[in-house]
Amino acid sequence: MKSSVPKVAHRILGESMMTLVVDVAQRAGCERIVVVTGHGADIVESMLPEDVAVVRQERQLGTGHAVLCAREVLEGFEGSLTVLSGDTPLLRPETVSGLVAMRESSGAAATVLTTHLPDPAEYGRVVRNRDGGIAAIVEHKDLQPDQQHIDEVNTGTYCFDASVLFAHLDKLTTDNAQGEYYLTDMIGVFDSEGLLVTAMTTDDPLETLGINSRVHLAEATRTLQRRINTRHMLEGVTMTDPGLVWVGPRVRIGRDVEIEPMTFIMGETVIGDGARIGPGSRVVDSRVANGAVVDSSVVIDSDVGPNANVGPVAYLRPGTVLEAGAKAGTSVEIKNSRIGRGTKVPHLSYIGDADVGQDVNVGAGTITCNYDGVEKHRTVIGDGAFIGSDTMLVAPVRVGRGAVTGAASAISRDVPDGALGLERSDQRIVEGWADRRRKEKRSETNEGEASSDE
Repeated sequence: MKSSVPKVAHRILGESMMTLVVDVAQRAGCERIVVVTGHGADIVESMLPEDVAVVRQERQLGTGHAVLCAREVLEGFEGSLTVLSGDTPLLRPETVSGLVAMRESSGAAATVLTTHLPDPAEYGRVVRNRDGGIAAIVEHKDLQPDQQHIDEVNTGTYCFDASVLFAHLDKLTTDNAQGEYYLTDMIGVFDSEGLLVTAMTTDDPLETLGINSRVHLAEATRTLQRRINTRHMLEGVTMTDPGLVWVGPRVRIGRDVEIEPMTFIMGETVIGDGARIGPGSRVVDSRVANGAVVDSSVVIDSDVGPNANVGPVAYLRPGTVLEAGAKAGTSVEIKNSRIGRGTKVPHLSYIGDADVGQDVNVGAGTITCNYDGVEKHRTVIGDGAFIGSDTMLVAPVRVGRGAVTGAASAISRDVPDGALGLERSDQRIVEGWADRRRKEKRSETNEGEASSDE
């Protein structure tokens, strides 16, 4: 990957490869999940759910060695043990559950997920025996000349009878080109002892794509993007150009939602019925309620209420709540604030650490001065207040119900209900000043030209 970040920590549609694989295992019905970490273990482990067990492979001695590292934590476990690769994030849960079902119904020691590739490249090849079962999996570097033609490949996904696997793990050796303990060698061990090994073949090679470069990462992103967008469109979501919409795997979207191009919806976001998102928007870990509009804006860990309106070019930062029918308009930034029902912040304002009541009008250029250099302070604005344009609200401060602030005021003291808060210098009028100034400028220009002629 040419990266300081561990491969399985690279992200696809906002999710690390590792968490995508863990999610597949959970949705496939795996009751217990153990992740074996090695390179970049601290980074990878920080991404995992709390209910996932972790085992460290201090020395990376191969896939077989990784399973050996997990043997102790799985002591006493019986039944189907599925082994997945952290760099194969496109597997479907139904494929994994189907693999388990095949092994259990056949009574095999192992069932291997395989696929056929026109160009097997670096993949290990599946060698069949006369009965059609799997006799061995041969890594690319260990292929014999008469095995080069094989196009059925091992995908790195297995289901084992746990008791049988752990009873034979110590028979693995490092007698191969890499000098590692290959988990694939277990297949040959089982075959030599007359134990059944079966295969389940997937018709979708992309499902088993292993990520080994940024090119693979982009290919996986396109595949998952297409899969997710297709599912949402079939469930009643309109995407005017699905190739220009990116939706994360945990996102939930209601019916009759319209998503415009160049829009990213990621994390634990929920979009309600009839909402419109985009164009050019990014929504992360947020709730957008029924009928709301997010136009060319960024919404992070915020709540946008029913029929509320965001944008264009607004920025809702974490902790923002727009109640029903509220508006955060053009070039508005809001952080850690509640904006009441029907309240409008139409343009060019910053609202931070504030509680704004219902039906308030916030004029252009309004700023809540919430930070004194040491601490953050809150601003409270009562229902029905009118905040004049270019008002500076110096927190902590309260503007009462139905109160008004004059344009260009710096409000540093509370304004009572129904009162006017006004703070500005008296305007001075100097008669004739502009005419005199223009004459002076013309005179200076003429003198300069005369000097140049001389």
